Amino acid sequence: MILIGMMATGKSAIGTLLAEELGYEMVDLDAEIVRHEGRSIPEIFAENGEVYFRTSESDRLREVLERDRVIVATGGGAVLAAANANLMKEKGIVVALSATAEEIIARVAGDRNRPLLAGNAEENVRRILEERKDAYSFAHCTVDTTGLTEDEVCQRILTHYRVLAFKHV
Repeated sequence: MILIGMMATGKSAIGTLLAEELGYEMVDLDAEIVRHEGRSIPEIFAENGEVYFRTSESDRLREVLERDRVIVATGGGAVLAAANANLMKEKGIVVALSATAEEIIARVAGDRNRPLLAGNAEENVRRILEERKDAYSFAHCTVDTTGLTEDEVCQRILTHYRVLAFKHV
């Protein structure tokens, strides 16, 4: 299963719960990039730029999607490359997590590890949401995480997953 969605929609936290529930490996794509690069995402952006980061992201995505029984929590921008979206659809069940702009802004308040939010975080969240409004639409299902607990989100995803997995058999 592959989790996509805007930053701060809960992909990593929900992915961890899903992996525990299903007995799968949890892979945070951003953590894979950091491990492979040997430096933080803000450092990658500062030293090499977003284009370099996106290339590394695509490379790591291809690698992790070759594994079996895995939950992959992607970065919010992993869907920006059409090849990534196509690969995700081909390799697994894709679940988009969403949240309102206000919820995302509240969740990222004070987070200095998000290079795309440098400056006015509220303005940047709203701009990115608008730019990516259709970017997650290829998912097999979408779950709005606004106002839900992690357990509630996990249960909603598992309901969708069981139906979708049955259809894919």
